Amino acid sequence: MATSGTTTFDLNVAELIEEAFERCGLELRTGYDLETARRSLNLMFAEWANRGLNLWVIVERTEDLTESTTSYDLDTDLINVLSAVVRRTSGSTYTDYQLNRMSRSDYLYLPNKAVEARPTQFYLERTITPKLYLYPTPDDSTDVFRYYALTRIEDAGDYTNTLDITFQFLPAMAAGLAYYISLKRAPDRMSMLKEIYEEEWGRAASENIDTVSSRFIPARTVI
Repeated sequence: MATSGTTTFDLNVAELIEEAFERCGLELRTGYDLETARRSLNLMFAEWANRGLNLWVIVERTEDLTESTTSYDLDTDLINVLSAVVRRTSGSTYTDYQLNRMSRSDYLYLPNKAVEARPTQFYLERTITPKLYLYPTPDDSTDVFRYYALTRIEDAGDYTNTLDITFQFLPAMAAGLAYYISLKRAPDRMSMLKEIYEEEWGRAASENIDTVSSRFIPARTVI
């Protein structure tokens, strides 16, 4: 028997909404049905940002540093900074220096935030427009702050759009949207759809990890 030879299956927004309505035992009939479902979908993506690290929305970004400038506004789609370095270039070579993260209190308690040197620590103020604070204050305008950013999932947008998720999360997305719609339109199916949603999410999340081998070496105590 022949196979399709393709691996391109995806759902656009309208198809996903139709699938979710069918799981609720409903038919998609009006423009308002589409609108309310798309709103629920965008709210679900906000919920996914609170569930943990979605690896497909982790991106590497840079911020050029300026001598004597302590703070920098970052992009508004930023959720968190996962890891960061300062890259210092000399001639044609560069060196990345790891930065340690500080808490709000640690940064507040610094007695002299204006001291200038190569930064060794950063504090991220997670406001609507995230603000980065570096310590010590940069002393070299050729330095670059390089970091891995956890960012927002893109909005659903037009009904013909495909969605900003990986293939493994399609079942969780369909199940989740069906549950969200049931809250408003099919309360009799809500418990069942929530259980399915959590199962689908759990399976997808278990694959959404860095597969890096770990080796543990027991400590030796010398007496």
